[in-house]
Amino acid sequence: MIEFWSIARRLFAIGFAAELWALGTTAVWAQDLTIRIGHFPNVTHAQALVARNFERQGRSWFANRLGPKIRVEWYAYNAGPSAMEAIFAESIDLTYVGPNPAINAYARSAGKEVRIIAGAVNGGSALVVQPDENLATAADFRGKRIGTPQFGNTQDIAARAWLAAGGLRITQAGGDAYVVPTANPEQLSLFKTRQLDAVWTVEPWVSRLEMEASGEILVEEKEAVTTVLVARAAFLAGHRDLVRRFVEAHRELSDWMKQHPQEAQWMIRDELKASFRVNMTAKLIALTWTRMSITTEVSITALRTFVANAQQVGFLRAMPELSSLIEVP
Repeated sequence: MIEFWSIARRLFAIGFAAELWALGTTAVWAQDLTIRIGHFPNVTHAQALVARNFERQGRSWFANRLGPKIRVEWYAYNAGPSAMEAIFAESIDLTYVGPNPAINAYARSAGKEVRIIAGAVNGGSALVVQPDENLATAADFRGKRIGTPQFGNTQDIAARAWLAAGGLRITQAGGDAYVVPTANPEQLSLFKTRQLDAVWTVEPWVSRLEMEASGEILVEEKEAVTTVLVARAAFLAGHRDLVRRFVEAHRELSDWMKQHPQEAQWMIRDELKASFRVNMTAKLIALTWTRMSITTEVSITALRTFVANAQQVGFLRAMPELSSLIEVP
């Protein structure tokens, strides 16, 4: 008899917990909410570009998987620091961004404001140099001008750390070489007119510098973490199940893109043209695709390397424990 009531109590507890879970799931599914997502007009933000193109075709990849009353809004930024300021201002809820701006925002907020919830793209970043200036090592860049997308973004810190590791003194204002934060479209024109000796940037600009301006790749970051998916910590805490659904949809989209590379490339090309008036050939997009890999994983070891580089060049001092930065809902 005692065993019967013990089993009955356990079954009741399981059933009650299941009912609570179902009620919670139903409540989330019934939410009337707009989720605001940041990204950049770069091929290394491939999931965002493909998702926007699906919407352009009348098929919302994310909204259809988040719930009937969930709306998705997209916001474009030039580089990571701008997107992180939008996170701090609560202007966006999630964003595709480089790892360094996410780490910097995490440090600035004492570990309270941002969480990395998934990986997105590895590779697709490189240092491109003028073909006839004999730039082979960091020491050769003494007195040279190197363009980066934005002060403090992932490629900006990579450039400074690489130059410093090669023995050059690099400061915010100059030093032995000049790191010049410049918006990606302007990098191309300045490189063509030889106002920049080199550029450290991401795709499609790496391939555009190579194909349209005869640039040569000196350093290629084939395995580096280039893009991650970040959530505003308060939004994650308040809408955990919704963010979980978004991450699941992000993973499904990443898998779809790996299984349908030709269609994904066409959609990226179409979206860059439609939203940003950037017209690129199919050959160019195909080249960018070979230099990057779609992923949803993110490595804490890789993030520690980014922290070390940022500290080396003076961007970070006090750093909260990184264990809380990655939080997969």
